[in-house]
Amino acid sequence: MTNLRLRSFTYDPPMQPFLDVLYADDDIVVLNKPSGLLSVPGKRPGLEDCLTTRTQSRYEGATLVHRLDKDTSGVFIMGRHHRAQRHLSRQFEQRRTTKRYIARVDGTVAGDTGTVDLPIATDPVNRPMQRIDHETGRPAITHWRVLDHEGGATRIELTPETGRSHQLRLHMLSIGHPILGDNFYADDRVLALADRLQLHAASLTVRHPTGGTPMTFFAPIPF
Repeated sequence: MTNLRLRSFTYDPPMQPFLDVLYADDDIVVLNKPSGLLSVPGKRPGLEDCLTTRTQSRYEGATLVHRLDKDTSGVFIMGRHHRAQRHLSRQFEQRRTTKRYIARVDGTVAGDTGTVDLPIATDPVNRPMQRIDHETGRPAITHWRVLDHEGGATRIELTPETGRSHQLRLHMLSIGHPILGDNFYADDRVLALADRLQLHAASLTVRHPTGGTPMTFFAPIPF
């Protein structure tokens, strides 16, 4: 795999809308996270603003269940109390959720469907980047389906079985089709093809913490 340099960035999170709520009840709140906003506060000064703190300012007690990368947009769920948070967290840990992403990747993907099964580990030299690592990596599986060919790009549906950091970015890179606008893994040409990472969490299916009814939430695709 090409060893791409880490690029610097200025954190300038979008402010409008401040909070895009897709659904809320006494147990959960579901949001549409914009690209460019952290899921949780960063470790460095100036990185305090994030989706979690914004949500907690309106929904006291809302607690993190999962994360999306800063540059990934889409469906994001939080529990509004400890029991709900624990119930949802178990669903993610036990792979009982269904996550569907839409991406635009570089080039023309051959075939209609496929699966990438490649283990992922943290790159100790280039944190927070990850890498394909057959010796120390954790299992990572992504199913893909071509939706449309758009000139020199392909619109693709990604359904991950696992939830490793940067999994979808790395798996698309591994088959020769990096995601457009990827500041971590795309080369300069592919980075310049989009003004943001073209990766969006389009839908999420979970069981409601009270009663266990399956619920699917959707966020409009912004690209």
